[in-house]
Amino acid sequence: MNATRTFATARRVLRQLGHDPRTVALLLLVPVLLLVLLYYVYDADRGSFDFIGSSLLGIFPMVTMFLVTSIATLRERTSGTLERLMTMPLGRGDLIAGYALAFGVFAVAQAGLATGVALWFLDLDIAGSPWLLLLVALLDALLGTALGLFVSAFAASEFQAVQFMPAVIFPQLLLCGLFVPRDAMQPVLEYASNVLPMSYAVDGMTEVLHHGDLTGDFVRDVVVVTAVALGVLALGAATLRRRTA
Repeated sequence: MNATRTFATARRVLRQLGHDPRTVALLLLVPVLLLVLLYYVYDADRGSFDFIGSSLLGIFPMVTMFLVTSIATLRERTSGTLERLMTMPLGRGDLIAGYALAFGVFAVAQAGLATGVALWFLDLDIAGSPWLLLLVALLDALLGTALGLFVSAFAASEFQAVQFMPAVIFPQLLLCGLFVPRDAMQPVLEYASNVLPMSYAVDGMTEVLHHGDLTGDFVRDVVVVTAVALGVLALGAATLRRRTA
């Protein structure tokens, strides 16, 4: 990997995203609007909003970054841009790191905006530090980016890239403990949830919601999400192809 080539890739992706206002709106505004909608849905039950709202602050970045990253990467491949780039002295690691860095910039903006609105406008009540909440949201965005880069290698069209969401994201959403506590699930489902990274993202948000101090469980959750994100990024670099067959 070369830092100059990595930053050049990130700048190129950021310029492209800047010319697509609908994508920017999807990344920045949709999570905020959904949180506002949730606030009014649970207007009579503030406790439920605090739990679900804090969890969704981690889930939304992962879902939106997965969707946008998978489609954007696939578009680069099908348009021939990726093939032209890989004829240059540009390694796979440079490309993957550049994409992750570019989408990471949007992830910071998205997570910061959503967290700020939830805490200061929607009165989300948490016991821990808002910075810890933001940290988990950023790591989840990185995880979503990594998963999007990885699955884009197995899609032949943008439609197929979108189809990966039910296969990759929805099972995690159902088993992460957002709807039913994980220890109340059938044993086989609980075991499955224990290996899914979104479960640890929700657990990390729950730790911040209920505990004012940094806990060992929170550190474990952060380490697991980070390790999975880096591992999937490495897999994404290994499976990166010039074009989709």
